[in-house]
Amino acid sequence: MKQLINLEEWDRKEHYLFFSKFEEPFYGVTVKIDCTIAYQKAKENGKSFFWYYLYRSLKAANEIENFRYRIIDHNPYCFDVINASPTISRPNGTFGFGHVYYDESEEQFYQNAKNEIDRVHSTTGLMPAVSGENLIHYSAIPWLDFTSISHARSFSFPDSCPKISFGKMIEMNGQKSMSVSIHVHHALVDGYHVGLYVDRFQALMNE
Repeated sequence: MKQLINLEEWDRKEHYLFFSKFEEPFYGVTVKIDCTIAYQKAKENGKSFFWYYLYRSLKAANEIENFRYRIIDHNPYCFDVINASPTISRPNGTFGFGHVYYDESEEQFYQNAKNEIDRVHSTTGLMPAVSGENLIHYSAIPWLDFTSISHARSFSFPDSCPKISFGKMIEMNGQKSMSVSIHVHHALVDGYHVGLYVDRFQALMNE
């Protein structure tokens, strides 16, 4: 479900009207997230570390209202729930775009992920079976400890979904960390909101 935002009463009206006219309205930052506790707990519970941190990233994003804003047909909307569209690798080295439904139940989220992994592995296509605007585009580059990243984009295609990428986990002095790149549409999300997301994501990784 989504709700149309009343532009005249929205405190982001001027920001929206200004940045939505840009040819490239996305901006990005790269931060380091401490993974020490999260990695240990994922392994203790026999969970995939990727799905463990992706669940926490998606949970954090759903708690920050601005990460649930989207532009559809030139109008701003707020979705009730945002799902994940991660890249899912195949044994042959290719990947497919997945669509994993968010659920407050972590175990149900893992089941949703398993179902989508099975689907992607049984196909050779790139696109998911379903699509939509209420997504965050996720990708992982576990081979690289990057300090920045850019994204391939079709500027003629309307897009306002955040893009979050995870890098290689590294260990130094007993502490594990991972680069996380966050790209967002400036008409919908400011640096303040990215900061809220990063703080919440880190708190969930520390639990």
